[in-house]
Amino acid sequence: MKKSKFSLLMILTLVFSLILAACSGGGDNQASGDKDGKAKGDGQLAATQELTAFDASEIPTMDTALAEGSTSFDYINNVGEGLYRLDQENKPVPALSDGEPQVSDDKTVITFKIRNAKWSNGDPITANDFVFAWKKAIDPKTASPYGPYMMGGKIKGAQAITDAAAAKKPYDLNTLGVVAKDDKTLEVTLEKAIPYWEDLFAFPTFYPQQEKFVKEKGKNYATSKDNLLYNGPFVMTDWDGPTDTEWVLEKNDNYWDKDSVKLEKLTFNVVKDTAAQANAFEAGEVDRTYKLSSDLVPNYEGDERLVNDLEKVTFWLKMNQKNPDLQNENIRRAIAQGFNKQDFTDSIMNNGSIPANGQMPKEFVTDPASGKDWREVNGDLLEYNKKEAQAAWKKGLEELGKKEITLRYLGDDTESAKKISEYMKNQLETNLEGLTVKVESVPFTVRLERDNSMNYDLQMAGWGPDYRDPMSFSDLFVTNGGSNRMAYSNPEYDKLIKQASEQGANPEEYYKTLLKAEKILLEEDAAIAPVYQRNSAILQATKVKDIAAYDYGPDYCYKWAYIAEE
Repeated sequence: MKKSKFSLLMILTLVFSLILAACSGGGDNQASGDKDGKAKGDGQLAATQELTAFDASEIPTMDTALAEGSTSFDYINNVGEGLYRLDQENKPVPALSDGEPQVSDDKTVITFKIRNAKWSNGDPITANDFVFAWKKAIDPKTASPYGPYMMGGKIKGAQAITDAAAAKKPYDLNTLGVVAKDDKTLEVTLEKAIPYWEDLFAFPTFYPQQEKFVKEKGKNYATSKDNLLYNGPFVMTDWDGPTDTEWVLEKNDNYWDKDSVKLEKLTFNVVKDTAAQANAFEAGEVDRTYKLSSDLVPNYEGDERLVNDLEKVTFWLKMNQKNPDLQNENIRRAIAQGFNKQDFTDSIMNNGSIPANGQMPKEFVTDPASGKDWREVNGDLLEYNKKEAQAAWKKGLEELGKKEITLRYLGDDTESAKKISEYMKNQLETNLEGLTVKVESVPFTVRLERDNSMNYDLQMAGWGPDYRDPMSFSDLFVTNGGSNRMAYSNPEYDKLIKQASEQGANPEEYYKTLLKAEKILLEEDAAIAPVYQRNSAILQATKVKDIAAYDYGPDYCYKWAYIAEE
């Protein structure tokens, strides 16, 4: 692991406890006058096009088939590309697809022409690169966390492959609905018409991989900068693998749209203490921080360098029903209603985040029947209510024949995550007599491993949509679903999700079905405990322009970003 050049600054920050002065400035809490920090003017390019920024965690993997967290997806998106790419307005536009594809009358067969583009080693990108990558992602041997989730019920044959493997029956990857008709023609067959297919094919799971290169690297593929091929705006010139705390991206001269890329170099460092990040930013060491902790945000109210964005990301407590105590609905309901969400967002987050009382975030999708926001239609489904929580807790303990319960709470090891963990422990232990919560704070990569193996009882988990459609949230918790990982199962819920998947041609019925499914998940089953909808508050130098911030999929794209002359 390389030692970050910011280590000394962090030490000084922690030793001397530097205090940030309240910062002055006008503005509307939006860098460059836009919620995403995008410059809408015609800033003059600075002579040096280099950006330095912080991240809060290491990159777990750069393999599109194994990636599952926003950190991986962010950097995969900046060094890679698929058939589509989200533009600066969050709209999917053709990327490696040479223009719009041909779509069959029933909208289930989509034929793409692959543009004349190259990998970073100079090899042409072919249709087979997509076929290979998609088969790898759906292959049960790969154990992809996103492949079965993103393809199941969408790409023809994908669910059958997953089901056969689960039943320990033979499966044939060649039955997956993706075929290279020739080097530059890719045919994709869907299970049924999907209204959001363009969003789907902009997601990193559907990026291509070169079969020859992947097989040549074997188990070392995607473990470092030298074991990767790139086809996006940037290449990685410095990254030693998942434990590395510093990495560098540089402009990809082989990228087909390189004339749109202005930044020549981007340097990222992992710093988990946000006070150290803010001090480095104030000292001019970096151009952009990661999301600030709650204690720092008030210092920057009114400062034009503060970028605020209410993300379409909901955080909830996952309650793992592998634990027999959490199989009890009253115990789950008590936990879900046993902590003060408003106090949590006000005192712990204190960054513009808001309480969440449902699975779907606000301002994400609109019900076509009423024209209203989803949250307005379905209302608050699991609110904080100490009295009701205690009644449910008492009843649950009686049903279990117990007087006390101990649960393990899995959280990240960042300073902000530790504060959240301690708050939840205090609230639940105080409000639910007989409950002991043991906090286990671990690195992000370890938490992902333990989530995949379901080695936890309670876990704070966030979900941001992968495409602009309610199904990106709704199908998370189907029985044995790839993103379930908490042993929840309800046949009626599964039935509704399946029913909705067949109603794509009737938007009003589609939404009606999924609205009902959310009520089963929360009102009836208390399967998860919604906590908050995240607002991101970061510091960004005013000279940094046009970083695209996304509502779904990867968080940020630097393809159009540049440094303006000051």
